[in-house]
Amino acid sequence: MRAVSKGKTISSRIFGVLALLGLLAGPALAEVSLEGHFIQGGMAIGRVEPGARVWADGQRVPLAPDGRFVLGFARKAGPVVRLKVRHADGRVERRSLKIAQRKYRVQRINGLPKRKVTPSKQDLARIRRDIAEVKAARAIERKAEDFAKPFIWPVTGPISGVYGSQRILNGKPRRPHMGVDIARPTGTRVVAPADGVVVFARPDLFFTGGTLIIDHGMRMNTTYCHLSKLLVKQGDHVRQGQPIGLVGATGRATGPHLHWGANVREVRIDPQLLVPPMPKGR
Repeated sequence: MRAVSKGKTISSRIFGVLALLGLLAGPALAEVSLEGHFIQGGMAIGRVEPGARVWADGQRVPLAPDGRFVLGFARKAGPVVRLKVRHADGRVERRSLKIAQRKYRVQRINGLPKRKVTPSKQDLARIRRDIAEVKAARAIERKAEDFAKPFIWPVTGPISGVYGSQRILNGKPRRPHMGVDIARPTGTRVVAPADGVVVFARPDLFFTGGTLIIDHGMRMNTTYCHLSKLLVKQGDHVRQGQPIGLVGATGRATGPHLHWGANVREVRIDPQLLVPPMPKGR
């Protein structure tokens, strides 16, 4: 298995230089390649020969038609992920992927409406419906490799929230923040960071307001929240750089911004690891 340190590092403001990009344990194999960010919240892209099968920590990993596959490493992923490859000729290879560990910030946000922090019974029923719809959209498996191409920022601006931070809302501990927040005025254009298909488009979810999900193939998808307006609809094919929505403050938000999230199957990863550092001056 050969490891390639091709992925770009993010700003040192997040957690410093990533010295372990592409690090794999074990000797090299000719048939398998793997590259990416081997760190909590990171994503790696691999490729195997036709007819091979892949498992990560015992879970079967779906393969694109060209043999590529994508792995996501959770916010609390352990220091080692076990990879198993059954080659077309029946040989079985096992490798240990070393995953760098991170320390996460604590972020305190005050001034939120009480209802958005402690929802009513009626609100909880709506939230459960929202969650079920989002989960169904993320379960769609499209045989495509759009995830393998370089991503761009969907919008540029000051980063007001980072992946993994523990949220304290109105003094109450809540779930960690699982994306990156980019502060921009309402109406600022948001573009698709990569090619894909819109699998979810709703104007008013309880927590996330105007929300889009774009599938980039093999259940790797990205999410856009708090939009003031959606410019695409479910089923649309979008190209990198195409306008998809406008920044807003819908849902649970204290001001206009884009919340950008990313998933690899059930694992929420750090979108900042998909793109180069934010351009200077932003």
